[in-house]
Amino acid sequence: MRNIRNIVLDYGNVLFDIDFPKLRQSFIDLGIPDVDTFYGHRAQHVLFDAFDKGIITAAQFRNELRNAAHNRELSDEAIDAAWNSLLIGVRPNHHELLLQLKGQYRTFLLSNNNEIHYQWIMDYLNREFGINGNSAFFEKDYYSHLMRMRKPDDEIFQFVLDTHGLNPAETLFVDDSPQHIETAKKLGIQAHLLAQSDTLPSLLARLGHTG
Repeated sequence: MRNIRNIVLDYGNVLFDIDFPKLRQSFIDLGIPDVDTFYGHRAQHVLFDAFDKGIITAAQFRNELRNAAHNRELSDEAIDAAWNSLLIGVRPNHHELLLQLKGQYRTFLLSNNNEIHYQWIMDYLNREFGINGNSAFFEKDYYSHLMRMRKPDDEIFQFVLDTHGLNPAETLFVDDSPQHIETAKKLGIQAHLLAQSDTLPSLLARLGHTG
């Protein structure tokens, strides 16, 4: 990482644990059929892309889940509980790592997010850590639903590069989704996939960041 000046990080399963199998079961419990084609890590129904981009509201999202479950009686609370069930929490010592990185690099968060998950995460960070969001850990934290763009579309990466004057060759990007890594690499960013069995501190150490 000798030539790296900027670090862009994904949130879910890089800094914050998420549990896709738990969400899968929650959707099954709601009565949604064909769950594996409806929502997955690599591909999902266009509904979720629209929600990630802020094109539809939380109310519209809930109504579409009611339609998918063929159950108009599902409450907002039941839907939110199922949708938020994949959210586990910040990985141990990662806030400290972020502060360390911020002292050495220009750091950014680039997260595919949505109105419901975002609110849960903000409440969680305030409740568990007494902080108002992630802004203290980065030069800028970006969330797809507030940007009206989402990964893996190249426009969201280009926006961050252009807005902050980042040289792609001097920028490290870490994400747990192969399709996001592919786009970043096409733009000349030094992108690295964080495997399920790996951790961000271990990856950074292998890349030359010794802490």
